[in-house]
Amino acid sequence: MKRILIVDDIPGWVRFHQNNIEYLNSTELEIDVAYCAKEALAKIESSIDAPYDVIFTDLQMESDFLPKMAGEWLIEQIKMFKEFNNSKIIIVSASPIIKEIAERYKVLYLPKVYAKNSDSEVYKQFIV
Repeated sequence: MKRILIVDDIPGWVRFHQNNIEYLNSTELEIDVAYCAKEALAKIESSIDAPYDVIFTDLQMESDFLPKMAGEWLIEQIKMFKEFNNSKIIIVSASPIIKEIAERYKVLYLPKVYAKNSDSEVYKQFIV
């Protein structure tokens, strides 16, 4: 069973990601959601014994971590846990610097404009 965490402050985007991922094979997936970076970190800390396989996160959420974006702060926190070394982290954001941040932290990225105009097949590459 694959464990997936979706982090976004916009409920519509959370549902969009969740629907596309569940369409792939909902019986073999466990999907958790968080609506801000702090909530996501709490879920990550409580899942140390069974780390998420895949984490989708937005960049631009709560402003508590300025000058960094919340998603960037979250990625830094995740990277501190050795238990998550094998977890795929995917930034899904409309930020114009998404590629730069993904490269900085050596994670994957999916621009929201591309995700919005795609179907569940685009998510398959991250779940497999």
